[in-house]
Parts: sequence; structure tokens; C-alpha cells
Amino acid sequence: MGGTTQGQDFSPKILAFSTNNISDPGVDLAGSAHLHYPPQVMVISLPCSSGVRPEWIVRAVEKGFDGVFLAADGEECAYLPDCAERTAHIVQKAQQLLQSRGHDPQRVRMAAICSVCAEPFTRHMQEFAASLRQLGPARKG
Repeated sequence: MGGTTQGQDFSPKILAFSTNNISDPGVDLAGSAHLHYPPQVMVISLPCSSGVRPEWIVRAVEKGFDGVFLAADGEECAYLPDCAERTAHIVQKAQQLLQSRGHDPQRVRMAAICSVCAEPFTRHMQEFAASLRQLGPARKG
């Protein structure tokens, strides 16, 4: 924390949870269109964004990820009509857990990403990486 790892020299590692049917096609489109987003973004696919557990987010930060992004299904979720609200609650709980363990709650973000949202996904990753550079590396638990 501090030193030469912060600022422009620091490349934050971001774990992105994406959904098979809704956000994965948008993430894939960003890659196939050669849109630039940080290469340190790692994507894990799952059926529904409301299936992420707050403890997974905390564990990711404590095991070396500098930030966690949830590409939420929003209103397009095929599984739950209140998916967006459930996912927002998961983010809030994760932020509380992060803070209670001495981590900045800004290390987790959520946004609705649809199947054609390549540019929004790219923009979110660039903005999140910039924000994480300002925070500096997450300390491992």
C-alpha cells in the first residue's frame, strides 16, 4: 500500500461475475470486437447474478483480487423477477463484510450488462480499474 504499486504503475486484478445467458454474450462481444479493457480482468460465468455469495466476494479480495464486479442480469433474468434487487442486496452485504474486515467497500461494484453491452462492459472495467488504482492494491487477509 503506497510506494510504486499505486497510481499508473499498478494494474489491479478484477474478478467479474457474469451470467451465462445475459452478460456473457456482451463480455464475449467486447473481446471479439477487440475493445480494450484491462487484461487483468478474470470472468467467472454463472446462471444468475443473484447466486453470488457475499463471502465469495470477500474471499476474492482477501486472496489477491483488488476488486470484484458483478455483471447483473437486471430485468432480463430468466430465473427471478427481482434479480436486480437481490444482486444489489448481495453487493451491500459484501461491502459491509469488506468494511468489517478492513477493506474498502468500493472494491465491489455492480452494473447491469446485457447481451449486446460490449462497450458498457468495457467502460465499466476501465472506470473500475482506474478507481482501484486510486485505492491501491488490496491487502491479503
